[in-house]
Amino acid sequence: MAKKEVKTNVMRILDTEGITYQEHTYDISDDLIDGVSVAQKCGEDPEQVFKTLVTKGDDGNHYVFVIPVKEKLDLKACARAVGVKSVAMLPQKELFKTTGYVHGGCSPIGMKKLFVTVYDETIVLFDTILVSGGKVGTQIEIAPDDIIKITEGKVAGLTQ
Repeated sequence: MAKKEVKTNVMRILDTEGITYQEHTYDISDDLIDGVSVAQKCGEDPEQVFKTLVTKGDDGNHYVFVIPVKEKLDLKACARAVGVKSVAMLPQKELFKTTGYVHGGCSPIGMKKLFVTVYDETIVLFDTILVSGGKVGTQIEIAPDDIIKITEGKVAGLTQ
């Protein structure tokens, strides 16, 4: 009997919305799940593979920033992008409770609630990008316009 394909919540949302994507899976047995390692395992340019970072603003709201895996978040630029005085990284222990995702499997699509989401301006340089597919070991390749639309996101300069 054939093994049933297991779809993540991210994939189910994209299927429901009729958005085209391609699934990429990678081996996690070596515990190398950092963004650059994931890009290498998927055979993709790290500039085209994006990580999802969750922050909390000084206003008490959560904000999601999606940047290339090799880059570092510029917290001041992020705060400006969402119109608050400051943002700080969400402690890892609060990630699942807040988003429904674990570290290494956090996707901007399908969080527990629709947070303000901002993509680094470099997203527009690519026909497709890769982001987490909602679980460790899975990435989805998607057109920038589609991911921005489904997350009601915007684009700004976010990296140092």
